[in-house]
This record gives sequence, C-alpha cells and structure tokens, in this order.
Amino acid sequence: MTLEEALSKYTPVIGLEVHAQLNTKSKAYSADPNEFGAIPNTNVSPISLGHPGTLPRLNKQVIDYAIKLGLACKCEITREMHFDRKNYFYADLPKGYQITQDKTPVCRGGRVLIKDIEGKEKGIELTRIHMEEDSGKSMHDQDPFDTLIDLNRAGVPLLEIVTEPVIKNSTEAYNYLTEVRKLLRYLDVCDGNMEEGSMRCDVNISIMPKGSTEFGRRCEVKNLNSIRNVQRAIDSEIVRHAEILEAGGEIDVETRNFDATTGTTTGLRSKEAAHDYRYFPEPDLGGITITQAYIDQVESVLPALPNDLYKKYINELGLSDYDATNIVDSKSIALYFEDIIAHTKNFKSAANWLMGSVKSYLNQNAIELVDFPISAENIALLINLIDGGKINNNIASQKVFPAMLENPDKTPELIASENNWIVQDDSDELESIIKGIFESNPSETERFKNGEKKLTGFFIGLVMRETKGTADPKTTTQLLNKIIETV
Repeated sequence: MTLEEALSKYTPVIGLEVHAQLNTKSKAYSADPNEFGAIPNTNVSPISLGHPGTLPRLNKQVIDYAIKLGLACKCEITREMHFDRKNYFYADLPKGYQITQDKTPVCRGGRVLIKDIEGKEKGIELTRIHMEEDSGKSMHDQDPFDTLIDLNRAGVPLLEIVTEPVIKNSTEAYNYLTEVRKLLRYLDVCDGNMEEGSMRCDVNISIMPKGSTEFGRRCEVKNLNSIRNVQRAIDSEIVRHAEILEAGGEIDVETRNFDATTGTTTGLRSKEAAHDYRYFPEPDLGGITITQAYIDQVESVLPALPNDLYKKYINELGLSDYDATNIVDSKSIALYFEDIIAHTKNFKSAANWLMGSVKSYLNQNAIELVDFPISAENIALLINLIDGGKINNNIASQKVFPAMLENPDKTPELIASENNWIVQDDSDELESIIKGIFESNPSETERFKNGEKKLTGFFIGLVMRETKGTADPKTTTQLLNKIIETV
C-alpha cells in the first residue's frame, strides 16, 4: 500500500516527545561536567553513578532554562512543584531510576506555531514541559561481541517537550521540530544538534478511519536522531498500520525502532504503561516554589523570538515570506540582520546582501557568521553608499565588497575613494568620454544613430571600461541618447 492510499482511507493521529539536552556547564544533580565528546566514562562521579549514600543537588540553571522555554511557548508555569523517581532498569541507567517530574511538570499547556501542509499558520498545542535527567549511552556497533556503556551522559539535564496528539501528517511533524529546534537555539538553552543526540524525538502514532473520532491503538518510535528521519518514520508507520488494518489485523501497542537504511520500523518491546514505572516523589530533593518575581526576571532577558521577528519583517519591513523565513531560520543570521538595519533603512537591500554575497562567502569558505570579517555596520554603510549614488551595484559587489573582506577595518567609502571607484558625476568629463567612443567606433555609431537601440549596451560597456566601472549607468544612458543626436 502506498502512503497516498493509506491517507485516503485513514487519518493519522500523531504526538511528539522532544528531549532537549540543556547546555549547562554541569549536570542536573551533580557537579560533573556536561560536555559532548569527552573520553567515555570520564565525566562521572559517585553521584551520577548512583553510589549508595550520595545525594543529588539541583542545578538552578535547569529551572531557568525550563521557564525560558515555557514563556517562549506561552505555557502556564507551575508555581509549586517537586521531582519524582521513574523506576526502570537499563544497563545505561546506573541508579535504576530516573529523576524526572510526573505530577507537577514545570510547564503546562502552551503551543508552538508552525506552517501546516498548505502553508497556513497552525498552533501545535503542548501538553507539558518537564525537567529530567538523561541516561547513559549504550553503543552496539563498537564491539562485535559486546555492548559498550558510556555513562558520561548519565545525569545530563533534559527538558522533555510533549505535544497533544494534534499533528496530522509528517510534514507538520517536520515543521514542528524545525520550529522547536529554532526556539531552543534562539533561547540558547540547547544547541539542537540531533546528530550528536542533544535533541532527540520520540513519535507516538496511530491511525483511524476517515470521519472517525475514536483514536486507534498507538505505537511509539523511539530516539529518532534527525528531523528527516522523523518524517520518514511517520510515513512508514502510517502505511504499516493501514496494511495491518486492511488485512483485518490489530495494531500491537509497542515501542519500535526506526532503521534509517531501510526506512522501516521494527519492534523493540511492548509499550510500558505509566504504572509500570512506579512513580513516587523523589525523597532526596525538596519541593520548589516559583514566584512571579522570578518568572518576571527570566522573562526580562528573553531574546527576540523567531516568530516575532518573522512577523516584524513581513508586516513592518515589507520583506517577502521567502526573505523573512530564510533570515529567521538562523539566530546568528537574524541578529546580524538586526545589526544591519540599525544603520540603514533599505531593508530589502539589507536582506539581499545578507542572503546573497554574505551567505555565499560563508558557504564557500565553510565558516560560521561569527567568523565573517565584515561588521554589520559596514554592510549597512555599503548599502547607503549605493543608495546615495556614490557607487553602483556592480562596483559594490565586484570590487568594494571583496576589498572589504581583505580590509575589514576600513569603511566602504574609504576603500572606494582610495581606489577611485566613486561614481563619476562630472557630466562634462563623461560627455567627453562618450564623444571619444563615438568617434572611435564610426560603424556602430551610425547604426546606433539610425535607431539600432540594442547597441546601447555595447556603448555602456565601453564607457564602463573607460571609466573603470565608475560611470553611473542611468546618467550614461541619458547622455548616450542626447549626444547621438548631435553626432
């Protein structure tokens, strides 16, 4: 059965759980370093290894980050909360339980705005955001006979972001995850690098017949490590569920694994129910009270968020959807753009330079914007130089911009002046140059005089060569048409 056939008969019901590793310096309940790529089993201590007699101590920055994200998603912040123990055994969970939040998640409700499959705005409602700790990492591909365990990740702080089952297709899931990653990066609470495991996603999915309101039996696909794989796993599961139901079978409620090579899922284990975890309050961590003053303090340092910037660029600056979307896609690009428009009012030109010459240079040299040599202010001064008629676009892009890359401390006007690239506005000198060109090209001049207007470009090119590109094209065209009448 194809995906199209499955979607013609069934409606998917999808909920996502995103686990975001927080970029705190230390772990959630110990002083162990929180860093990716360290030598296995070096960022550990008796606390993160769960030795008897050790006690956890809460990292306050985890709460700060949780409230930041909650405010960005318009959640209700829980004022009185506690931590819970979620009991289960895996080889990479040293304590045999996970410190998490069950009954009192730090954030409730809220939503993330996305574009649906038709490009319309849709709010994806959240159920909750809660704080917890990560487990260690089991590696099955490092040794042909044994599974290796790295406990560096054990105790790393996580925020789990859980949606309501309101996602209707894999495109919405893709767009939702893109927006969540963008939010995490704008808030600087998580780097969102799924390939490193700092952002992971579990998919809960069921299907029901078209027109039905009763949800089907659901499966969970665990630990997807790319947004594209989330999309592929959802499409694969929709087809698998539909084929089982069409054959008269029943969906087993289970946890499944996605194979990126085949694009299909395989069963891991039957799905645990909540009571299987035997939640109970964490006795070694006290309750937490969140005051309004504390919430206000966190809110006061929130950065501009991508959706707010997008609406500003569309509604206030008059940019296109394409430009606004591409600018807000990256926090560093958006902040650089904000710096440019602080020094120029030509917002469209600012977007063009940023998404054109600047990004092209970054891509060609495989560098990030933080390593780009030209300041945002100098890009704005270059735009203003063009708008003021002192240089033209060709001179700006082909000569001044490359020179700015080599001399980032110099203003574009100084560079243009030193190299005699300032546009010639002396019409007498320009008129003399044009007359000399007409005299040197009698055949083309005669054809041009007889109405062969396509030769305009030919003569403009000669003028540009003679003036080293500093002649104003508009003025040149006017003088060409004026002088030819007198030749």
